[in-house]
Amino acid sequence: MEAHELHWDHVRGSEESSLVAAYRNYCLDQIGLDRNTVRQRLIYVCKFYEYALSQQWIDRLPFGSEDRTARRKDAFLAHVDASGGKASARDVMPKKRRDWPKYLSKNEIKALLSAAADNPHHQIMIRFSLQTGLRREEIATFPAAYIMDPDRAGHPQRNIQIPLDPRDGHGIRTKGSAPRAIYISRRFMRDLHDYVVHTRGLRASLCATEHPNLFLNQFGTPYADHGKGIERIVREMGRRVGIHAHPHLLRHTYATHTLCAAQRSERFAAQFGMDPLVFVQNQLGHASIQTTTVYLHLINERADAAVLAYDDELNDWMAG
Repeated sequence: MEAHELHWDHVRGSEESSLVAAYRNYCLDQIGLDRNTVRQRLIYVCKFYEYALSQQWIDRLPFGSEDRTARRKDAFLAHVDASGGKASARDVMPKKRRDWPKYLSKNEIKALLSAAADNPHHQIMIRFSLQTGLRREEIATFPAAYIMDPDRAGHPQRNIQIPLDPRDGHGIRTKGSAPRAIYISRRFMRDLHDYVVHTRGLRASLCATEHPNLFLNQFGTPYADHGKGIERIVREMGRRVGIHAHPHLLRHTYATHTLCAAQRSERFAAQFGMDPLVFVQNQLGHASIQTTTVYLHLINERADAAVLAYDDELNDWMAG
């Protein structure tokens, strides 16, 4: 406001000439910000003006609103009254654009893994993200103690259930410290066990202190719990092959391919005893299944026959 010689409390005028509408248009037209970014900014701006009105700093709001039946998605842009039945939607908000999560194709997955082929630590880390869908913080703190030899552990199943419990003393950190269980394929568990036995020890020997984390850096110490060091590695591998890669993209990739393959599998329900969408929800650690349904919509909108047998094809490619 000050940069454009405007007074924040001059709130008179129509919607077209209001301060908030002017700010919206400036962000969209002159700066070229993403529509959803502008919406998020306007939420704070509008809440400020609502507070200013409650403090009698201004005598009216520089935007209008309309009442409508509240829906779940309206919480992003509207205030729901105490009854929960109506919402007041601000008329300055640009229409929300649906941005589907991006995910990697199988060819892009192979390119990314190939880029990390010269570093077995980086390659297994990227593969771990692609085959579990864990958050970067969960990857950084995943304990080596969770890894087992599936051929000796008495697990004949094709997939092995691994409890992730922040209270078990191994150091795993999950979102909100919520415990959950994930499944790791028997074939991938065997590869992880081989990594722990034959490769991880080389890095572990570089540090006098023994650390519980599965993945260690070049100094033999754990990555920071927030996982930003892991993110830098993924981004660098992606840069080598022209892919804008990051751990959350790998998480989206896991969810999309796994859900599609599970829906097409005739054996899935019998094997896991749950709906594919619920399975992916549990794997990702989503508190609400509504968060997971975005992948269902994504599959219906964009996925094709090429998104099949995700875990098996990754393992087959690595074996080749």
